[in-house]
Amino acid sequence: MESLLDRFFTRFAKRSIILHRGFPDGYFTELLKEPGGAGHFRVDLRIPASQPPSPMDWVVHRHILPLQLPVPLLVKVDEDCLYLRHLLHGDKAGHPNEILWMMDSIRERYHYRLQRQGPSFLAEPGMAVEDNRIDYDFYNAP
Repeated sequence: MESLLDRFFTRFAKRSIILHRGFPDGYFTELLKEPGGAGHFRVDLRIPASQPPSPMDWVVHRHILPLQLPVPLLVKVDEDCLYLRHLLHGDKAGHPNEILWMMDSIRERYHYRLQRQGPSFLAEPGMAVEDNRIDYDFYNAP
């Protein structure tokens, strides 16, 4: 029988997820205006996990939430790992147009990387939670 982790990766590999507890006024509308903005899976953490847990619920509630990262939280799902980066600047969510910039550098600039290890994950910390600056490519242009 396929494990919850296998089912999660089968469904969400090469996708992105935004974990949230509701969005600030106007945020969701702006998110949908962005290129690919409607393509992020969105998980409202105010809704309790299903019982028995779905693959998404199992990964989110057992492996991501215990890391206690701020939300909204961007999750980039690769073939065998997850990259986690919150979307805050200070205590406010940044503009949704920043998400594409964050996605471009998420493999180098993440708060946690969850590497699949057998039936679970190995959590590897990245940059400090307080550091969420965005490296815009055009600043480095000649």
